[in-house]
Amino acid sequence: MAIQVGAKAPDFELKDNHGKTVKLSDFRGQKNVVLLFYPFAFTGVCTGELCELRDNLPRFADRDTQLLAVSNDSVPTLRVFAEQEGFEYPLLSDFWPHGEVSRAYGVFAEDKGCAVRGTFVIDKEGVVRWTVVNGLPDARDLNEYVAALDTL
Repeated sequence: MAIQVGAKAPDFELKDNHGKTVKLSDFRGQKNVVLLFYPFAFTGVCTGELCELRDNLPRFADRDTQLLAVSNDSVPTLRVFAEQEGFEYPLLSDFWPHGEVSRAYGVFAEDKGCAVRGTFVIDKEGVVRWTVVNGLPDARDLNEYVAALDTL
């Protein structure tokens, strides 16, 4: 079961597409976070969702929000994916231990070996304020994240 609204977001430490360590707690007291889990780089729905985020980054920056996208792909895979698509926000690797952070958030599909489409809006105090979890084939609506951020 996915982390519920009102819960403290589990802290984590993952490598981004440049090999830099990113911790959720680094944003505490500084920025809201939209934490977005997606199944795999280079797949149709995932690429479409992440490109839509890329094209709408000012909507997050204007709301004092850091976007973090997490998949179970390796760092080198994420590096190539980000370069190919021009992503300027961190793509985080939950590759090893495989799916540890995805499991902590309740969005790892054991039968598929990857995260499902889970999104968590986390406020500056580290509390989950909004969430949505979709199945693998179902894209999410970016406008819902923005509306949730507007309530913070």
